[in-house]
Parts: sequence; structure tokens; C-alpha cells
Amino acid sequence: MFLQLGINYLECIFATVLAWIRGTSQLSSTGKVNPATIKVVQKTVSQAAATPRSVNYHFTRQCNYKCGFCFHTAKTSFVLPIEEAKRGLQLLKESAGLEKINFSGGEPFIHDRGDFLGKLVQYCKHDLQLPSVSIVSNGSMIREKWFHTYGKYLDILAISCDSFDEDTNHTIGRAQGRKSHLDNLFKVREWCQKYKVAFKVNSVINTFNVDEDMREKITGLNPVRWKVFQCLLIDGENAGENSLREAERFVISDQQFQDFLDRHSSISCLVPESNQKMRDSYLILDEYMRFLDCREGRKDPSKSILDVGVEEAIQFSGFDEKMFLKRGGKYVWSKADMRLEW
Repeated sequence: MFLQLGINYLECIFATVLAWIRGTSQLSSTGKVNPATIKVVQKTVSQAAATPRSVNYHFTRQCNYKCGFCFHTAKTSFVLPIEEAKRGLQLLKESAGLEKINFSGGEPFIHDRGDFLGKLVQYCKHDLQLPSVSIVSNGSMIREKWFHTYGKYLDILAISCDSFDEDTNHTIGRAQGRKSHLDNLFKVREWCQKYKVAFKVNSVINTFNVDEDMREKITGLNPVRWKVFQCLLIDGENAGENSLREAERFVISDQQFQDFLDRHSSISCLVPESNQKMRDSYLILDEYMRFLDCREGRKDPSKSILDVGVEEAIQFSGFDEKMFLKRGGKYVWSKADMRLEW
């Protein structure tokens, strides 16, 4: 890995020099470099330096919940054949940068009753020997049998929970019928403990939960991380003409988000993520294994890594590796290194 990082650094220097040479041939009459050329240089350097050490693979858009702010909605029902999905994951590993894969959706347990997901988890941990394999789920479709079969291959399971009030969860859309989202949350927490999977909680802060005090419940759950997101608008997903959601009514101000963070600052595992941090610090693969660039407030897809490879596709990902590191994207993410007391 260190050898590859050195190669990436040399490639970065080469790209910078090449872009600068091109830029100097575009000097204006005043002897100054064209500002547009400077932007090209900066973009080239950023892309050349990017390595896919942590990737979020949204292999399905289907979900049994209808969260009003969802920004990866069920616009298609497509799921890659499992052998093609494995081929893409192998390409990511061979890029010499991948350390962590995170499976998400939609709801990742919805396809093939979680067996498709389980086989990918097993493949990434056992065959590809990735240091960290994680899942983000709403928790409603997980069964203990899944843990019994696949739990040993999973490092982290994150359950999305936006409120500890059932009525608020129903208002948000994080519910299905009369089933209790919170009952599922605590049940999955127990299974994680039993099968030695690190437990994490994700919460999206919005107009319906921004005034809630979650300190007692989060402390009781004792997750390894509590990821707290600011509600984000993405054109074509939860905002705009062709969107399946209308999330404008869920949006909170930066100050409201900060007030929520201040109220929960005593929670040591809290990891805040503002809109700016989310837009360009994630490497997101969609169901076709295309990187999604969210910098312009929409999801602009690259070509699939299955067609053009990782190195070409990642150039169109909009990924900012510096922001990834700044937001704490790199942490102790292998359960073997967490030294947890089971």
C-alpha cells in the first residue's frame, strides 16, 4: 500500500507539471496565467491524488421505508448479478487503495432477504481480505439467522435512527405499518453484541427532530460511532421536478444544526457531518457501479468501473480526499483493532 501511495504521489507531481506546462502556453497579454487554467491544475492534482480507500456501494435503491428526506431513492429496481458485483469489488481492491467497503441502499437487506448482501460481505472479508466491511441499514429486515451465517465477516453495522419517539419516526417516514422501529433498533443492538459486530447509529437531523434530546438513549446504546447528518437536498432525488421525495420541509439551517450538536456535545462518539462535508467527501458507487458526483447539488454519474476501470471512473467522482480526512473519514474501522469488550 505504501508503494502505491508513493506511485500516486509521483503521478500527482507529473500531472501538476504537465498541467502547468500547458497553462504557461496560455499566458494572457499581461503575463498572468489564465484563472481557468489554474482551476484545471487544481482539479487535475486532486483527481490524481485520490485513492479509493473507503467506498460506499449503494447496490440497490429499493426500500421498505419512505423517509421524506431520502437522497438515494427508488428510481430503479436494478441490482447487478452477484458475479458482476464481485468483479467490481475486486477491481476496487486491485486499485491498491481500498481498505473499507460500506454497503447501503435503499435498504440493503431487502434484496434476496439479505442473502445477496451476506455473500458480498463474506466475499469482501474472506476473499478480498479487506480490513473493514460495514453496512448501513434501517434494521427492519435483519434476522438473527443472518448474523449466525455472516456476522463473523462484518466489522460494523450502522442502524439509521432519527428519533427515539415512535410518532416522530412515523412522521419522518422511518417506519413500516405498525412495526416499532425502536424495537428493531434495540434488538439489532443485542445481536451485534452477541455476534461481535461493532454497532453504529446514523441520524439525519431535520425539522422534526432538531429539538429532541437524544443523550440518554444514545448513551444507553453505546455505539462505537454516532454519525449525525444535516438534512441534505439532492436535485432529482429529494428535490426538483423529477424527484420521488420533497425534502424541502425537512431542511434546517446551519445554526439549527449547530445548536443540536452543541446540545449533544457531551456524547464522545458523536461525529457531525454538515452538508458541505457530505457533498464531496464520499466515494459513492450506485447500482451500476458508477461514481456519483454530488458537488453541484445533484448526482452526476461517471462511467461504470466495470466498463472503464476504477482509475478513469474516479476522475469524475468529485471526491475531495482532504475533506474526507478532515471529516474523520479514516478511523479505526476494523473490529479487530477496536478492542471492544463483547
